[in-house]
Amino acid sequence: MPPFMEQVKTVAFHTLGCKLNFSETSSISRLLEQDGFVKTDFDGTADVYVINTCSVTDNADKECRMLVRRIQRRAPGSMVVITGCYAQLKPQEIASIEGVDLVLGAAEKFNIAEHLKTLTKGDSAKICSCDIEDVNSFHASYSLNDRTRTFLKVQDGCDYTCAFCTIPMARGKSRSDSVENVVKHANDLAATGVKEIVLTGVNLGDFGKGFEGGKKREETFFELAQELDKVEGISRYRISSIEPNLLTNEIIEFVANSRRFMPHFHIPLQSGSNEILGLMRRRYRRELYAEKVALIKQFMPHCAIGVDVIVGFPGESDAHFQETYNFLHELDVSYLHVFTYSERANTAALDIKPVVPVHIRNERNKMLRNLSHKKQQFFNEQHLDQTRKVLFESLGKDGMMEGYTDNYIKVTTPFRQEWHNQLIDWELR
Repeated sequence: MPPFMEQVKTVAFHTLGCKLNFSETSSISRLLEQDGFVKTDFDGTADVYVINTCSVTDNADKECRMLVRRIQRRAPGSMVVITGCYAQLKPQEIASIEGVDLVLGAAEKFNIAEHLKTLTKGDSAKICSCDIEDVNSFHASYSLNDRTRTFLKVQDGCDYTCAFCTIPMARGKSRSDSVENVVKHANDLAATGVKEIVLTGVNLGDFGKGFEGGKKREETFFELAQELDKVEGISRYRISSIEPNLLTNEIIEFVANSRRFMPHFHIPLQSGSNEILGLMRRRYRRELYAEKVALIKQFMPHCAIGVDVIVGFPGESDAHFQETYNFLHELDVSYLHVFTYSERANTAALDIKPVVPVHIRNERNKMLRNLSHKKQQFFNEQHLDQTRKVLFESLGKDGMMEGYTDNYIKVTTPFRQEWHNQLIDWELR
């Protein structure tokens, strides 16, 4: 049988996990389209299916397996390619899944076209991976599904060793694009009509590490923000997520005075208990987190603040959880992203006792999700009768369109074509 590449016409993509994964999937898609592939819907029939995986939770692993089984039933003769964090962490495990043809680790995901050229259907799954210590290059990527908003990857990898996290093992050491390159990408995106750029990375506040011409490059996220603020044509920037210890006071003050950086921060907390933060190997204490929130609100009382929090981490007693709940209840934040702790191989958290029973983890998750709902409601109500700019996005369900204010309040209204990708003055009701 000839190499499969000679027969390929269509390719379909599915992304699991974070905004970073979505930006990379979009870039991989464009690379394959440049090689002659025609992108098609994942729920239809395609010659090649590419699944970009996450491995932050057990659910992502299970969903990957489920998707492969679904493809096998629908299109048993198709090629199945698995890439992303799960592929880097457990390549042999993925290769053993019936129906998987190619497993691409962190260093090979952007070389997918070359690998497909030599692949033959029916062979055993081919693994193209390497030791994560050898992954040191940076590949710029961005999503471009519509002209309204794009996720632009500016940083990758992480040098932190949080006890619950596999990301450093899956993505390698912290490294970044250069300020010059990011600004060029922003100008290119502005030329396509994009109005909003969400800056993404694994540890965004650590932006600046890299090599150029064999020499070590040192820049900062603050310097990047200053240069991006000058790009004409981009109306809005959002910072996808930034560690509290890397969110400097000068960044906060800069955003408060910026024309283009939106009053919206997403800041991981993970726990409101200093004892649990220590077990997690986080690089701050709750007092620093509270200081950052207070400073943001001092400069921007209208600013939206999102929080990541993990429940059920090993050693988290009822008292520890109550500390977290009370801390978040008192904190002037807008919404929570709540994650239920799940055991991950080769992480330090596996050695911490006692283990929190799963049903208690789930109960705590529900309590914080209810708190998040109340926080979001309260934040929205504070801005009733105000007029704020809304950037309307594409058509949603049932003839409605959606958009967000500068401070991330969601607005839904009947679809009007002339409002798509436009900034509209909107009275919040």
